[in-house]
Amino acid sequence: MFVHKIDEELSIKLIGLEDAEELFALADESREHLATWLPWINFTKSPEDTKQFIQSAMKRYGEADGLTVCILYKGAIAGTIDLHAIDWKNRKTSIGYWMGAKYKGKGLLTRSCQALFTYAFRDLGLNRIEIRADVRNTKSWAVPERLGFEKEGVIREAAMLYDEPSDHVVYGMLEKDWQDHKEN
Repeated sequence: MFVHKIDEELSIKLIGLEDAEELFALADESREHLATWLPWINFTKSPEDTKQFIQSAMKRYGEADGLTVCILYKGAIAGTIDLHAIDWKNRKTSIGYWMGAKYKGKGLLTRSCQALFTYAFRDLGLNRIEIRADVRNTKSWAVPERLGFEKEGVIREAAMLYDEPSDHVVYGMLEKDWQDHKEN
């Protein structure tokens, strides 16, 4: 099992089937918190559903098409971060993330993203990371804004959210800007 220690309390680890029960329990207890912006929670009804998600994440990782990590706070799973559909030719990816309700407000997501982004730029050789969020989901914007991402614009009706069009704000970070941000 790959684990990267960020500090005494916080680590990220490559997701594995052994995480299914704990990850499902966290999602289940955070259902109300997650449902506003993440419709997948309504289809996650058992640890088996979480296991299927993990299997697809492991398949994407095995095909070099993505990376999903669990955020570990004091050894417990607090959430996940995904690098989606890595475009190796253009050296870019987009990310998604979620935190359990009881872990909000501790800065865990920002610190975990910082570690993962450094890995993506330095070790994977990516040049661009993009974060998108519904224009109404201002809490999700906080992470890229704290990490120095540039707000690049809004994509109208970028996705459907509960059968309604959802406009997305787009944030981008380039490797050269990440290096500058990390030095400041």
